[in-house]
Amino acid sequence: MSKKSFMFVVGLLVVASMVLTACQPKATATEAPVVETEAPVATEVATEAATPEPTEVVPATTRHGGWLDEIVFSVVDSDSALTQIQAGAIDIYADALSSKDLPAIKEAGVKYSTSNGLYYDILFNPAEFTSGKLNPFSNRKIREAMNWMIDRNYINQEVYAGGGLVKFFAIQTQGPDYVDLIDTARSLETFYAYNPEKGKEVITAEMEGMGAELVDGKWSFNGEPVSLIFVIRNDSDKTRIPIGEYVASQLESIGFTVDRQMKTGSEASPIWIGSTPSDGLWNIYTAAWSSTIIDRDESNIFQEMYLDSSLQGIPAFMANVSDPEFKEIGDKLAVSDYADLEERHSMMARAMELSLQDSLQLFLIDGKGFIPYAQNVIATADLAAGVQGGQIWPYTLRFDGEEGGTFRWATQDLFGDPWNAIAGSNWAYDAGAYRATASDDVMYDPYTGLVWPLRIEKAEVTVKEGLPVGKTLDWITLDFAPEIQVPGDVWVDWDATAQTFVTSETKFPEGQTALRKTTVYYPADLFETVKWHDGSAFSMGDIVMSLIMTFDRAKEDSAIYDPQAVPNYEVFMSQFKGVKIVSTDPLVIDFYSDITLTDAELLIPDLWPQFSFGEASWDALAIGNLAEAAGEVAYSVDKAGPAEIEQTSYIGGPSLEILTKYLEQATTDSYIPYAPTMSQYVTAEEAAARYANMKTWYEAHGHYWIGTGPYYLDKVFMTEKTLTLKSFADYPDLSDRWANYGVPKIAEVELDGPGQVTIGGEATFDVYVTFQGEPYASADVKTVKVMLYDATGATVLVTEAQLVEEGQYSVTLAAADTEKLEAGSNKLEVAVVPSVVSQPTFASVEFVTQ
Repeated sequence: MSKKSFMFVVGLLVVASMVLTACQPKATATEAPVVETEAPVATEVATEAATPEPTEVVPATTRHGGWLDEIVFSVVDSDSALTQIQAGAIDIYADALSSKDLPAIKEAGVKYSTSNGLYYDILFNPAEFTSGKLNPFSNRKIREAMNWMIDRNYINQEVYAGGGLVKFFAIQTQGPDYVDLIDTARSLETFYAYNPEKGKEVITAEMEGMGAELVDGKWSFNGEPVSLIFVIRNDSDKTRIPIGEYVASQLESIGFTVDRQMKTGSEASPIWIGSTPSDGLWNIYTAAWSSTIIDRDESNIFQEMYLDSSLQGIPAFMANVSDPEFKEIGDKLAVSDYADLEERHSMMARAMELSLQDSLQLFLIDGKGFIPYAQNVIATADLAAGVQGGQIWPYTLRFDGEEGGTFRWATQDLFGDPWNAIAGSNWAYDAGAYRATASDDVMYDPYTGLVWPLRIEKAEVTVKEGLPVGKTLDWITLDFAPEIQVPGDVWVDWDATAQTFVTSETKFPEGQTALRKTTVYYPADLFETVKWHDGSAFSMGDIVMSLIMTFDRAKEDSAIYDPQAVPNYEVFMSQFKGVKIVSTDPLVIDFYSDITLTDAELLIPDLWPQFSFGEASWDALAIGNLAEAAGEVAYSVDKAGPAEIEQTSYIGGPSLEILTKYLEQATTDSYIPYAPTMSQYVTAEEAAARYANMKTWYEAHGHYWIGTGPYYLDKVFMTEKTLTLKSFADYPDLSDRWANYGVPKIAEVELDGPGQVTIGGEATFDVYVTFQGEPYASADVKTVKVMLYDATGATVLVTEAQLVEEGQYSVTLAAADTEKLEAGSNKLEVAVVPSVVSQPTFASVEFVTQ
């Protein structure tokens, strides 16, 4: 996933939220608003209530940087996490334990937070193997049929003690998008429900069509057994072991030979993500993904989790040959290429259907994670991402009533892949550490998924009239225009040979228009107050280098060209209309795009040098680019693997010696990268100072990982799998800036009504919505959606409950509704969708008709 090549366009879409959870992965976006309007609106419409007043009072402080003096990261097995917290050996186990562990967490008497952004699935290798060995999962119909072979309810009950949610789709089960698409979801869940006889029938026909034979109950191909290499994760929360065993047994029951290979995340990564899929080193992997933000719009998720245009850049995704219709819809949804919400709804519904036909990934369970920590710890958890996956944890983690101290952070693993900001480690445990070293333009609200200014000061968004865009927060302005012309002097492309930006008037002499324009304003003292950890002042060179890297890696004429960057870049360019540096003092930037979302707050372009996998200064990128141009290292595993060179790492391994060599060269040459452009923003004196600071930093810390965040990376011990972060005293913000988050206002719902209903008669049900025992204010409720299902599970009615009084709603089934039911058991379900937290609450009741 390349954030800079895509997020730069869409602002801060959830795609950046997909992180491997050791397998972990926005791998899925988890929270998206249901916005129901009859037609596109052409005026400003508030789509969500503002963040509530702080519920926690924190004493004022004069401290800058992180609350803690240092954070020591280490690897701890999940089985011993609770014992070590009780013993005082660690303060938090940042990887969530599963729902099966909740009784033990409560018994241990420790505090815990919850997260809803973790989900589990089976990932198939879709490639045809160059060895000639048959890979059944290169056949889309066999992957589709695997849905019928897996009893998701069984997995939930046996593995997760019923604490998860059965999952068929990449979108979050019972999330807002799911609520909006409930008809489609329930219909597809019924069609693909557990039916091993049907699955076996389809798989048998397809295997025979591929030339395989069933001999004595075992599949063979060209006289050899069809043996499936199944990589099963045996670490993390341990739940993927029984999942893998179950899926393997189901495959063996229909004639496959399964080679179960139990691996830790570090052992599995070089196989399923580090190898070329066609090499045939694996067939199946027990995947899991976690969101790093609340995803308010999951329309990008189909591209992200199935298509060869996926921003994750995972080789198996790149090898998938999807149905052309699915690819067209998925790519359009990813860039919000739809006329209105009605068209979006139709496209999402069709994408859900096509995703199950594709089934590159077989989604199984939407899990709930439980993050345990000591009683004296204050930890703000993102509703989707928890603590480790949330952007906000470095700004809020502290000891109760205390400033400073040494905090002991335990996680399941470290250093799953090399660390580099461009295409480095996407593992949740690594991201949890390097996230603390970085800053960004905005801060995601951990409860709503909207964003607040972090390094920017304010923004103005102009959208073409007729598009359904609204805003909530006061720091941003929104207006509409009949047409948005793109000025001729904006940058619209990059000439990798000349190393200069291409203007709109050059590339589009006839002119062009955009669907929206965003103007971002930075504080007047930005370049005086923001420092890199090595002491260098943040500068315009960092911003411009960030823009250049958006384009350069995808250009064949570039010295660092990488085919891995091309699919993301093509998606980016399909909607990008230009960027212009309006002013450098203060910094003001205009951005033009054809991507729009329902929330204006999410239309902020990501201009800060915070890439997909970390933050990087222009000089740190300069030495990495020199090393890659020389063919000694490469940012992506896709390029490094075939070339048999090191994947660039800024924290350890052979890369450090190579980077040091090019730092010396850059110092000698007073090197300014992309000089035809960058020399307008970087002087020789600044270059010399930057390289000198970086050399001093390396001599002190032994690595080149340098950011601007509230913590800096002090020491790294790759073999021991530990690292230390220390508070950055020169961070511009006070430590308490984000310390006021209290308890998220998640609705509690009860549904009551008759247990028996006469067909053709009227029936009324009551819905009670509360929070901490008090009525939930109707002003904070977006909708109370109602779904009626008959005895077959088919959806009979979708409507909305009516407000009776604060905290109480009513659902009336008319005679015409109950006439559609037959004698038997039926179910009424409600989904309460609040506006102050992006997490719906479901409740249901069964009743008998006669």
